[in-house]
Amino acid sequence: MTNLVTEVEETVDANPESPAIAYEGTKLSYAEFWEQAGQFAQALENRGIGEGDRVGIYLPNLPQFVTAFYGTLRAGGIIVPMNPQYKAREISHMLADSGAKAVVALADLVPNVLEVQDDTDVEQVVSVGADVDGATAFGDFLAGETKDVVDRADDDIAVQPYTSGTTGTPKGVLLTHHNLAFTTRANADVPPGGFQASDRLIGTLPLFHIYGMSVVMNGAMYSGGTYYPVPEWDAPAVMQQLEDDGITIMFAVPAMFNDMINQPDAESYEFESLRFANSGGSSLPLEVLERFEELWGVQLNEGYGLTETSPVTHANTNENRRKGSIGQPLEGVEAKIVDDDFEAIPRVEEGPIDEEEADLHDITGELVIHGPNVMKEYYGLPEANEEAFTDEDGKRWFHTGDIGYWDEDDFFYVVDREKHMIVTGGYNVYPREVEELLFEHEDVADAAVVGVPDERRGETVRAFVVPTPDAEATPEDIKQYCLTNLAEYKHPREVEFVQELPRTTTGKVQKFELRDEDAE
Repeated sequence: MTNLVTEVEETVDANPESPAIAYEGTKLSYAEFWEQAGQFAQALENRGIGEGDRVGIYLPNLPQFVTAFYGTLRAGGIIVPMNPQYKAREISHMLADSGAKAVVALADLVPNVLEVQDDTDVEQVVSVGADVDGATAFGDFLAGETKDVVDRADDDIAVQPYTSGTTGTPKGVLLTHHNLAFTTRANADVPPGGFQASDRLIGTLPLFHIYGMSVVMNGAMYSGGTYYPVPEWDAPAVMQQLEDDGITIMFAVPAMFNDMINQPDAESYEFESLRFANSGGSSLPLEVLERFEELWGVQLNEGYGLTETSPVTHANTNENRRKGSIGQPLEGVEAKIVDDDFEAIPRVEEGPIDEEEADLHDITGELVIHGPNVMKEYYGLPEANEEAFTDEDGKRWFHTGDIGYWDEDDFFYVVDREKHMIVTGGYNVYPREVEELLFEHEDVADAAVVGVPDERRGETVRAFVVPTPDAEATPEDIKQYCLTNLAEYKHPREVEFVQELPRTTTGKVQKFELRDEDAE
């Protein structure tokens, strides 16, 4: 393995006329896609951008993202994916820190790049969708000839995504060609029979995020399947597309599946072709999983991963799963639960355990990961790297920051993020436990729980609830419901109804915004 795109080239050779990308009624064959990627690679070389140089991709899910991604790798470059929701101030750090020499941006976003260009090393701006002064249109940028794949070593960097930065400045994550190739292969084996050339994968997950990029896009390109990019999440439109295009594989985040089951006409949809559905990115409420399966008869499996692990580390499968678990480690990946002294926490016999009956403090610890999917390091941050890794028994373990437990069958269970834990009156409260209960209430469509300052207890529990359209319960009713079903110290002392929760593009609740809102 010398370059992540080498295996894609093999797919192209085996399936030249098969559709690689389907978008808005048009299809691009593998031969056509590969030709454009080669033209993009040659265009980079023509402008002095090549091996080891960074190229920013500042696009929603569009065919041009796929072309620029594989074209950059084909030229030996490194991709810096950027959230298209970010403004000039937010991309400034990523471009300056990475030293990107070129940026491919949606026409509407080009002004953001130009605004910060003088503070970066960006020499070339490419516009997608329209002509913009100061940028070269994507079609005009492509060269007339194609460039061959540049050899790269397994441990050379392929992609440099940035962490979300919810707790500080975003960190550049250095993912190698081998990191991504391993994860793509291993994850493609998870569905029954693995990814196949006949599969049609829906691209609801944003490509700037490692989950959509590595699992869905790379998975489709490795297997010869067809990738259907979706630029913007719209539950009814996606549900219709699942039907109309006969989508066979769907990866999404819990918020997306929750949106689907809460559509007023959800029962009218039939996903006859859908053979595999997977949830990741954040914890999947059990009520969402069970309602999805009840509505459409498709098993919904939960997995787990992080940007730093390329991303997938654990998965449930159609043949082997436990509801409430993130699954077992992928083949070739090692994981364990450790205490503060890095000693392994004893396993429970079989999970999931009744968290009301068990003492979580006796069975939980931090989830740590070792394997070929784990990032090389954070870019230019030696102190962060020292904190992120522990060397033990000749292995390099990555600290996830997630708290959980494991059972004797090697299924893992995440209780919550370490930083989200609420300490109230000396007791530890894991927000996820309270959120799971809230999702069980028939009048709750969405919910998030945070800790807020309290003079007497240090912190207290506050719940933000999105009620269903026909909800009859009041905030006081929800509070009483929690008090009836949880230990007294765990129940929310404050419940606020809201129209929606602040979420990232990948569906994670931005809890810091809820805490800030409470502090105002």
